[in-house]
Amino acid sequence: MPGTGGVAAVLKPGATDSDGPPLDVPRVPAREAAERELSKPMYGDDDQNFLLRAMDAFFDWLGDLFDAASGATPGGWLGIVVITVIVVGLVAALWWRLGTPHSVPVSGDSLFDAGPRTAADHRAAADRHAAAGRWNQAVQERMRAVVRSLEERTLLDPRPGRTADEAAAEAGRTLPAHADELRAAAREFDDVTYGGRTADQRAYQLLKDLDAAVQRAKPQWSGSTQGAAQ
Repeated sequence: MPGTGGVAAVLKPGATDSDGPPLDVPRVPAREAAERELSKPMYGDDDQNFLLRAMDAFFDWLGDLFDAASGATPGGWLGIVVITVIVVGLVAALWWRLGTPHSVPVSGDSLFDAGPRTAADHRAAADRHAAAGRWNQAVQERMRAVVRSLEERTLLDPRPGRTADEAAAEAGRTLPAHADELRAAAREFDDVTYGGRTADQRAYQLLKDLDAAVQRAKPQWSGSTQGAAQ
């Protein structure tokens, strides 16, 4: 993790234990790392400004803390080492949080976050993720395969920005026998994509079975759904 290695005690030339040796807090490397992360398109300008201000305030507080700790911490260097370990843990937790953009939607709650791909492409990606035990990504790609397959069969109109819930609701009107399964699949997609939950093999298998069932299903058109698909 960039910058955390610098959170250590640094003695000035000629300083002694009684001088309360200052500590070097790695503000610049950490801030630069945060700026690189926050420059990604998933973060808005308001998020960037708020998080950078929060980081500056944190390092100001951290510097004051170490200045006080160097002269007043019980146990001298042992106390400072304990505080350093705690601070490193906090910074690591913050970095882990910023370093997991998959838990933040790239563009709103849109189901598809990249350029157009075929249902077969999404299925192949899902199978690769499943083979590697990456169940979250496998669930996401399999849900995308379900929706893309419906678009390719003209059971859904291709619409940029459609959410998983919207796709499930629209497809459920055309395939009423699978409406409940489609809604459950959309919830699973939302839970792992935006809710921070972890999928498993069972969840993926349910999506895979749904994908196969939907491919075989025959639509039941009503006046409104037929007009929407045309």
